[in-house]
Amino acid sequence: MAVLTWVIYDIAENKPRTKVAKECKKAGLIRVQKSVFLGKLEWNRFDELGEKCRSLINEETDSLYLFPFSQEDFRRVQVLGQGFDKKLVNDEVLAQFF
Repeated sequence: MAVLTWVIYDIAENKPRTKVAKECKKAGLIRVQKSVFLGKLEWNRFDELGEKCRSLINEETDSLYLFPFSQEDFRRVQVLGQGFDKKLVNDEVLAQFF
């Protein structure tokens, strides 16, 4: 069963930040802000991505969150202000989730 997943991070160094972004893309997630990815993952891929990201970051200086969401919970998300980065996310991408 696939679960909607948010990956949100604040990573100090460029090299691990780039590697985390590549892992998110490789897992099929879509970048919706500079440090935010969204998409559907199977539970085993969710855990696998978490472990891979853990190996890439410095746990002393960086933070990374993987949030699983049910479809019902996701429908209740409120996007306020500027919302998603329009350079990264078009209406076609948003239609997959909202």
